[in-house]
Amino acid sequence: MTEHGRRGRAGIDAVIVGAGPNGLAAAVTLARAGLQVRVYERADQAGGGAATRELTLPGYRHDVCSAVHPMAFESRFFREFGLRERVEFVTPEVSFAHPLDGGRAGIAYRDLARTRDELGRDGRAYERLMRPLVDRSTVVADFTGSSLLRIPPDLVTAVAFGLRALEQGSPAWNVRFREDAAPAMLTGIAAHTILSQPSIAAAGAGLALGAYAHARGWPIPVGGSQAIIDAMVADLQAHGGELVLDHDVESLAELPDARVTLLDVTPRALLRLAGETLPHRYRDALAGFRYGGGVAKVDFALSDPVPWTNPEVRRAGTVHVGGTRAEVATAENEVNAGRLPDQPYVLASQPTIFDPGRAPSGRHTLWTYTHVPAGSADDRQEAVTRQIERFAPGFRDTILAANSRDAVEVERHNPNYPGGDIAAGAPTLWQMFRRPVLRTDPWRTPIPGVYLASASAAPGPGVHGLVGWFAAQSALRHDFGTRALPDLSPRG
Repeated sequence: MTEHGRRGRAGIDAVIVGAGPNGLAAAVTLARAGLQVRVYERADQAGGGAATRELTLPGYRHDVCSAVHPMAFESRFFREFGLRERVEFVTPEVSFAHPLDGGRAGIAYRDLARTRDELGRDGRAYERLMRPLVDRSTVVADFTGSSLLRIPPDLVTAVAFGLRALEQGSPAWNVRFREDAAPAMLTGIAAHTILSQPSIAAAGAGLALGAYAHARGWPIPVGGSQAIIDAMVADLQAHGGELVLDHDVESLAELPDARVTLLDVTPRALLRLAGETLPHRYRDALAGFRYGGGVAKVDFALSDPVPWTNPEVRRAGTVHVGGTRAEVATAENEVNAGRLPDQPYVLASQPTIFDPGRAPSGRHTLWTYTHVPAGSADDRQEAVTRQIERFAPGFRDTILAANSRDAVEVERHNPNYPGGDIAAGAPTLWQMFRRPVLRTDPWRTPIPGVYLASASAAPGPGVHGLVGWFAAQSALRHDFGTRALPDLSPRG
């Protein structure tokens, strides 16, 4: 017996399927509550979208999916967990940069005033757009990082955010601007969503990310994203939890008996795992869950830093490559129409500028991905190389080796990315409300004791651990009769 009730016959209170950030957040929370927890992971290492591996040459460590972590300091789960005390981060002074032709660039410094001063005629307009969100970035993170069906505690900030998302998500998105750098910067961050441009959902995500960029910055974990995962695994094991690797779960029936089961999987996988045990209406809702566009990923081992024409771009932790706002929007809209753009939007990060230990002395890694139609089998290495070369002449000459994955291979590596969809479900406005169903407790399924704890549930994609944390809280309330949240801090 435990203080919460009888354990399963296997002596386990909670089983977690999937050791990505959300699965581990759920596991850590339940283990801290005094429960016996076991986590199953199909891969040979924990991490999911936050794993780090040698992908090109020996000694070159690449982040498999997520590389830069805007939510590492803003996520309420990570704040409760004390992630900054557990993992060493480097926070670049330039959060992101957006190169333009002719050696120009939009530079997003952590210092919003400096960003304003360097944006010329549009500086004041950019600051007026961003300042209310930057000053209340934690409030923005808390209400966007929960179910959108809940009333936000700070309505003033929520209204300010909503009005700005409506503006930047509509054809009026250029009204306040006179030049091209500031609009390109905003579309560069909005395009993370793989949605059509302009759209309210994409604008909302971009504004939130932009607020974090100018508030606490976009941090990079020393050693790679795996450092975040390793800290979570260490905490789980320190509190009696188990992690089982190389174990692919095919059905809920094969799991050991436990009080609760939390699934860091997509609705598609939940349908397969649960079979006929789900009610028809819920099964129909999951079957109607929409997945979005995919990504093709290219990792490079380099002899030298990327030779960006604009020297300030070289100081950025993240670079949005794609040209003007109109060019980025055209590329993203082509993807959403099922076509491959000739000049794609590319996300790039060169972590070895800030964390040189990820490559042999004097060498570098470059992390990139570009958006493609779901399920695309097209290799985009040349398209990515050509687009970077446009703003960094000579880049091609620095390449020592590359590892290129099309969208099909991205899904093969991680089934939580159907068709290469790293958001585990299109983050459209409607689907952010019904993620995966229209409920105030979207993590709880109709099967007693079974919860969905993946990015397919609210609040959606990103390395923030929030979905697993909320799912664990729901399980504690409904199956263990407690609303008390365990202390997750390093000293707890």
